[in-house]
Amino acid sequence: MYQSPIVIERALTENGEIQLQKRGSDYEIIFNGTFLMATYNGESEKLLVRWAIEAADSPRTVLIAGLGVGFSLAEAQNHKMIEKITVVEIEQKIIEWNRTYLSEFSEGALTQQKVDVVNTDFIQWMTDTEEKYDVICLDIDNGPDWVVIDDNNKLYSDRGIYNLLKLMNESGAISFWSAAKSHLFEEGLRKYFNGVYVKEVNHERGEPDYIYLANNPKKY
Repeated sequence: MYQSPIVIERALTENGEIQLQKRGSDYEIIFNGTFLMATYNGESEKLLVRWAIEAADSPRTVLIAGLGVGFSLAEAQNHKMIEKITVVEIEQKIIEWNRTYLSEFSEGALTQQKVDVVNTDFIQWMTDTEEKYDVICLDIDNGPDWVVIDDNNKLYSDRGIYNLLKLMNESGAISFWSAAKSHLFEEGLRKYFNGVYVKEVNHERGEPDYIYLANNPKKY
């Protein structure tokens, strides 16, 4: 039976309007009128992290771009060998909601000492930071062909992939969440990585999600 959503909170940010709403027992986040994420099923968000950790050699540090509803962070925290997790999230409201309404979906990870949350634009942050990570997981919009902020196109460009490589330890791995397949983006990854994998995550309802996974960067 269809249930109308109940709006929990709505706020204006520098990037537009963001809204948290509840439909039955699930939460949804709407950004500028476009569905962004929900708590229905976090399997693909968890696999985004799990597969990247498995593809890295002796991973100890994880970088997550996009906090979402907390599923990715919960997965990273559950791998005991991970010593440091950095989450970069552009919207302060999403961080606030993860500390309150959505805290169960990250399993309270925001309270853990090894978790550091940075409230800033990831695209700018990745060009300024000098940190390096074993695992990098990106889930900041709906994928390379369906961005919710135009500036995010830079992330999936050749320059964006090159900048991400500078953040990654040589034996590490990187993963991207996408709501649809993108052959052009896959070709772009193959310019820089020897190992490129496209993994399909099926759901009981709706279209599958896709995880782009890359490791073994090429030498230049």
